[in-house]
Amino acid sequence: MADDNVEVSAPIATIDVADEGRPEYVQEKFWDNNANKVNLENLASSYNSLETKLGSRTEDLTKQIREDIANEKLSSVPESYKLNVPEIENTSLSIDEEMPIVKWWSETAKNAGLSQEQYDSGVKAFVDNAVANLPDSNMEIQKLGDSGKARIEATELWSKKNLSPESYSAMSNLASTAEGVKALEEIMTLNKDTAMPSSSTQIDSQATQDDLKAMLNDPRYWDSSRRDPGYVRRVTELYEKAENSRS
Repeated sequence: MADDNVEVSAPIATIDVADEGRPEYVQEKFWDNNANKVNLENLASSYNSLETKLGSRTEDLTKQIREDIANEKLSSVPESYKLNVPEIENTSLSIDEEMPIVKWWSETAKNAGLSQEQYDSGVKAFVDNAVANLPDSNMEIQKLGDSGKARIEATELWSKKNLSPESYSAMSNLASTAEGVKALEEIMTLNKDTAMPSSSTQIDSQATQDDLKAMLNDPRYWDSSRRDPGYVRRVTELYEKAENSRS
């Protein structure tokens, strides 16, 4: 009679590696049939070869991308840049391509492969910086008092009548501030009895109707006690020159 207390165990499954052979996930070239195991030497060699090929392709791809970017950048660089000076309200700027700073910027932009738009941005930044450092004309007039505008006009006319075009240009920069106007007024006082200049002045080169009218109001023209024949002759010549230019 069988003993009801005896436990019966299920048969245990065993795996025979030798019988199993090469696993499906291992390629034949990496399997050593004789040793019935993975050929680590072949596997490592194949991995290193693959890594080298991938590295080479990555370098080639990186080089190609860099060349494409460089070519695209060069395609946007113009043969020569056009100098587009932005307009600033109530400000007159004289900038041309022969200025050293403009030549430097054009060369720098070319070497950097900048487009016309980027070049214009650089010019605008330069202009904005230059304008920011200019004196405020309204503020300078206020510093000269209630007659500030008249004082500026007087120094302007004196400069035109007595200075060469080159000196007039330099003095115009000086007269852009209240301190400069005051300095010019001192010079005018020191030279009020000086004879008329013999060389060509700014007013000789470019006399406006307002300039001529102002010269007529000079005592050296209308005051018989202070009349200066040389000054009267000069005013007459300028009027004739203005009339001829209009005809």
